[in-house]
Amino acid sequence: MKIALVGNGAIARLVSSFCAERSQTFSIVGALGLPADTVSVGAHKIVYSVDELVALKPDLVVECAGHSAVRAVCGPVLGAGIDLVIVSTGSLADPALLEELTAAAARSTAQVKLVAGALPGVDALASAKIAGLDSVTLTSSKPPLAWKGTPAEQSHDLAKITARAVIYSGNARDAALTFPKNANVAATAALAGIGFENTRIMLVADPAVTQNVHRLEAAGKFGRMALEIHANPSPDNPKTSHMAALSIMRVLENEAAAIVI
Repeated sequence: MKIALVGNGAIARLVSSFCAERSQTFSIVGALGLPADTVSVGAHKIVYSVDELVALKPDLVVECAGHSAVRAVCGPVLGAGIDLVIVSTGSLADPALLEELTAAAARSTAQVKLVAGALPGVDALASAKIAGLDSVTLTSSKPPLAWKGTPAEQSHDLAKITARAVIYSGNARDAALTFPKNANVAATAALAGIGFENTRIMLVADPAVTQNVHRLEAAGKFGRMALEIHANPSPDNPKTSHMAALSIMRVLENEAAAIVI
């Protein structure tokens, strides 16, 4: 299977290593990078335009570059009939982009695949949605200083937080748009469940945690569930979720597997 990447960072590096270890199944034919990306994170080459990426004729394009990349690649990639894997699901909190992506996929023979990332229980949530969901709540907790560079700095003195503090409470769309660096789990919960407006998000600065903790709770005709994950950062970049890369690897394994779970 020929794979092209969008991105040349920590996640792309992990995915490249995964594919190199399974070279009989996967071949990365290239990656779309920025002008500053002069050295590839893998053995593949870097290209600098979407047209060059499409010209590589991959079977699958994997986006692992951030929200702006989704808008840049979705039309051309899907228009060429190439399946697209998206890790930056938070980008789809933008209604216009979600509409554009949906329309492009509908016109295409290709499919868009959204990865679970660090969100636990996506399969259960999406299954429960079929019967009907009454509520979905996601609580994401991080150490206080992990919220640096976000709007939490304006509302809280992060260095002085000594007890659990809620820095945001609202719906998934507002959470994803207000905290774009922490938007993917919120958006994934919304897309798998009952939508952006009806999914409740709580963002917490908690000095008692050392990892990113995501707790998903849902109720509906299926019953009730509560799932929690304590996620480690990427070994290459502490600002990146390791689970984001692992969830891409799972999608790739399923693409090539005889039995899919």
